[in-house]
Amino acid sequence: MSVIRPATQEDVPAILQMIHELAIYEKEPDAVRNTPEMLAEVLFGENPRVFATMAEDSAGEVRGFALWFLNYSTWEGVHGIYLEDLYVSPHARGEGHGKALLQHLAAIAVEQGYARVEWSVLDWNEPSINFYRSLGARPLDGWSTFRLTGDALESFGTRTAASIRG
Repeated sequence: MSVIRPATQEDVPAILQMIHELAIYEKEPDAVRNTPEMLAEVLFGENPRVFATMAEDSAGEVRGFALWFLNYSTWEGVHGIYLEDLYVSPHARGEGHGKALLQHLAAIAVEQGYARVEWSVLDWNEPSINFYRSLGARPLDGWSTFRLTGDALESFGTRTAASIRG
């Protein structure tokens, strides 16, 4: 059985630990730059725009989390939920925690009148893809994810900022 609840400040170390475990699973073990202070600020600061939901077992042990934020559909004219991370500890997989977390986000979307819940998944992550399909989720055919980051972001953003000011 999975108990779903909003994250609290006390969950920050556990969330960050699971973010590191997720990075290892996704073959990017050195990519996490997040800190407890940064995570606490975005989740619990003065104006939080990122949210975390925890999954616990019946004994109250944290087994997973979902980290999400609102997006907006110009076509639908309403918000949606973007699921940035969904993670369940390996020893707790198959116990229903991931499904419970996604179902909780779907319920929020339905209750709030949001148009969708969406997320990205690595092409090679067949276990997750199969799990998502079993829930009724479908990939967006014809769409590719793009990301501007690092030196390219710095270079492009600096040029753009200079041309806007000038």
